[in-house]
Amino acid sequence: MFTKTDEPLKWQDLPDPVPAEDEVVIEVKAAGLCRTDVGIMHDPAWMPLVSAPVILGHENAGIIKTLGSGVTGFKVGDRVGVAPQDKVTGKTVGAQRNGGYADLMAVPARELIPLPDEVSFEQGAAATDAGMSSYHPLFVVGGARKGMTVGIIGAGGLGQFAVNMALIEGCHVCVADTSPKAREWAGDLGVRDVHEQVLDLKDDEPDLVVDFAGFGTTTNDAISVVRPGGMVVLVGMGRLQATIDTRPLITRNVTLRGNNGGTPDDIAQVYRYFQTGKMKPSLVETTFADIPEGLETLRKGGVTGRMIALR
Repeated sequence: MFTKTDEPLKWQDLPDPVPAEDEVVIEVKAAGLCRTDVGIMHDPAWMPLVSAPVILGHENAGIIKTLGSGVTGFKVGDRVGVAPQDKVTGKTVGAQRNGGYADLMAVPARELIPLPDEVSFEQGAAATDAGMSSYHPLFVVGGARKGMTVGIIGAGGLGQFAVNMALIEGCHVCVADTSPKAREWAGDLGVRDVHEQVLDLKDDEPDLVVDFAGFGTTTNDAISVVRPGGMVVLVGMGRLQATIDTRPLITRNVTLRGNNGGTPDDIAQVYRYFQTGKMKPSLVETTFADIPEGLETLRKGGVTGRMIALR
């Protein structure tokens, strides 16, 4: 349970949730640890966006335990993932309503995505945020398709999903990341053009660049390296303010777009990529008991890929 900024999470015994008419109760099997949780815990700017006290955890997968009286299309025992945000109310699990760092959670049935048997709960949870937030900017906003040259800035928790999916789709992928471990991971996966700096992508002439870092300089450099008439999609929020050189943006006819999240349909698409057996982002396992320690490790930059708590 999160209570306020810079306070440790608190263990609490609560009554089992009871589903409303349009809700289900899920037995949580996997929950992803995200930098958003770290921000909520340590940055006071998040407090207006959080209904504290609240159970954190917005990347979840599990088994339906109880159905509300009005729920159709699902049954007790179904394996499901949970879209983080309710598109009707705008509320996000793990922020405005209780999330998945718990044994059980209640969510509206419209947030559920059937989890195929071939996709593990660990993969199912990771896809609900990291996967979704990579798929949407890459394919829906960026229009990536076979044969395109796609630049990925930041091969971390989100960027790894984008690299995997772009390769599966037959894109020519080039990666920029200052982390040696991230570059090594990309090379092992089969990315031929792996660079330390964003400006090194220029020789690749990418049609599309997706910036999963978002440190201002990364976005500005992306505008310079994308081909004339190409697109840069900004996803990362490493810095919330940036100075952009508008000359190359204008003279090279570059499109700059922002992207926040995605849709349940995006998550279903990510599950299909996992079903191919070719999707291999780095997923680091932990336990629910060790979530506080895992979030601290994440805060210190000690996680490569995505950390998932498993039950």
